[in-house]
Amino acid sequence: MNFLFDIGNVLLLLDFPSFENTLYPEGIPPELWQCKDPYETGQMSDEEFIQKGLTSAPAGITEEQFTEAWNGIFSPHQPMWELAKRLKEEGHTLILFSNTNALHAASFLEKFEVFQHFDHHHFSQEVGAIKPDPIFYTSAIDQYQLVPAETVYFDDLAENIATGEALGFQCHQYDYRQHQEALNWLAEIMNLLPQNG
Repeated sequence: MNFLFDIGNVLLLLDFPSFENTLYPEGIPPELWQCKDPYETGQMSDEEFIQKGLTSAPAGITEEQFTEAWNGIFSPHQPMWELAKRLKEEGHTLILFSNTNALHAASFLEKFEVFQHFDHHHFSQEVGAIKPDPIFYTSAIDQYQLVPAETVYFDDLAENIATGEALGFQCHQYDYRQHQEALNWLAEIMNLLPQNG
């Protein structure tokens, strides 16, 4: 079977306040947030994004300091790591399915060992579309020859899950504080779906 995993607050916990507190004690400037979608769809380069961030940062902040803070928002979520490892050992195909950007992807793919269990990644900055845009999902269906009804999808955001459900995926809106709930749901789903590997 195929399993699609979102990253933020699913495989890795997010701590955007740490980025804000490090560089923007008075709040992240709106103009930087406005860059998020263009950056995560590959329309803005790393250098352009960093320079935009430095424009509003305190004087003296270097590109390296900005990048370190930007990439420092992630921490492991071990319960989901254990599930990913088990599913891979059982022979399933695991696909990262995430809105992300080049700086983040390069950092977390190298830093966190959980990603060794994944066969593919489907990232917004490479696809040119971000969830919940259906294009993000249909491009994965085409690229990986997914059968939606036999594909399990974990994501923490309701709007992303809604698109997945509309396209026929087996979806669970994941809450990292309720991991057992996800395991219970998955056990029920696995009993219903064909076990094709």
